[in-house]
Amino acid sequence: MLRFIPDVDRSMSSYPSRFTHRRALGWVAFIVTLLTCSYASASTDEDWKIAEQIVNQIQLPNIPNEKFVVDVSDTSLSAARAPIQRVIDKASASGGGIVVVPKGTWQVDGPIRLKSKVNLHLEEGATLLFSGDPSHYLPVVKTRWEGTEVFTYSPLIYALNVEDVAITGKGTIDGNAQSAFIGWYEKQNTDMHALRKMGFDGVPVEKRQFGEGHYLRPPLIQFFHAKRVLLEDYTALNSPFWVNHLVYTSHATVRRVKVESHLYNNDGLDIESSQFVLAEDNHFRTGDDGIVIKSGRDADGRNIGIPSTDIVARNNDLGGEDGIGLGSEMSGGIKRVFFENNVLHEGDSAYRFKSNLDRGGRVEMVRIRGSKVASFKHLFWFQLNYPSNLHGNFPATYTDIIIEDLTVENVGTVLEIHAPDAAPVNNVKFKDIKIKEAEEILILENTDDISFENVTIGEQIWNGTFSSLHIESVTR
Repeated sequence: MLRFIPDVDRSMSSYPSRFTHRRALGWVAFIVTLLTCSYASASTDEDWKIAEQIVNQIQLPNIPNEKFVVDVSDTSLSAARAPIQRVIDKASASGGGIVVVPKGTWQVDGPIRLKSKVNLHLEEGATLLFSGDPSHYLPVVKTRWEGTEVFTYSPLIYALNVEDVAITGKGTIDGNAQSAFIGWYEKQNTDMHALRKMGFDGVPVEKRQFGEGHYLRPPLIQFFHAKRVLLEDYTALNSPFWVNHLVYTSHATVRRVKVESHLYNNDGLDIESSQFVLAEDNHFRTGDDGIVIKSGRDADGRNIGIPSTDIVARNNDLGGEDGIGLGSEMSGGIKRVFFENNVLHEGDSAYRFKSNLDRGGRVEMVRIRGSKVASFKHLFWFQLNYPSNLHGNFPATYTDIIIEDLTVENVGTVLEIHAPDAAPVNNVKFKDIKIKEAEEILILENTDDISFENVTIGEQIWNGTFSSLHIESVTR
């Protein structure tokens, strides 16, 4: 059964005049009301005051100004990891300071371990070119891989249990385009599914050992249990996996970082189970998400239970497969997230919200405004039927989301939502959005209270509240 109930004020300049419904799934109930009555304000000033309060509360690292310059006269800098690590260790032991890597290309034959009270500063023209030999990144370290804790290959730059730490300067961090890690994308499936099952089944993390003979790629940069972090000005290239990864990190600022990394799973910035994070004025060109918020996978993420909260991402220039994402690893929850004045170029999804029935978790109070969007296959995609092989029954909740004041060039689909029966996506508001061109308007499956206010699509203005059970498509 399919129902469409129009209620239109003909004084509107234009409104949807024709709907096409196709590919209905089973029993269908779909109700649309097009209204011009007054709405509650889609976003209050109080919401964005919270965003400013978050920014004002974020603490920068407290690092002494004393400089420790890596000695360029040391011929061993052709294998630079050991000399750089010695200077980092010395600076930390002496109370902290700025470790300066001078201009030049330095071969780094293994991971660099950042320590508290240290700013690793890359002078303009300095390049850290990391080894592409996976054996250089053993022994294994404790990390989180796609949302599940594990002992595996070290991130190329790794900061464990640190406070007051930074990476700054206009130099370059290069994961190496010839790295053997890159080919591991084709080999990882067995280990990936084994680790996910261990997390789902609650296997103790000490028994999750994925070292030699396994194929889990490490991120370029990872902070794991960190406080007061600054990432600023550098360029990141050729990451084996995720590029900048914050895990269990509080009070982090990521600004004016440039990413040019188009390999598999190259997210620009992954914010995972972290709080009080500001990402601003970054330039990301990536092989996957530009900026994505996460909080752990399945039972492992729920049991650890550390959400991502109090996050502001503003004035970023993003280009990749997806622009901004939440999930799919979001089992610890996400709350109070603000995206403002970002530019999103072309790709698959401008805004992508992901989960599946293994996850659980709750995502709420997400605010988006002021974006400029170019060309995407999907504008807003709630993909809560994300692939899973573990047959869980833990529906995730996505609610209290307000998206407003966007300008969009062209998209394939404006809004696509697929949610489980037990947890429809609800209370999502779209306001003051201008879309020049769209092929398809709505694909909705299990939604409640999805509202449009002054959403212009081509020459048509959409106002209304949408709820659905099992419907595939509504086009103009």
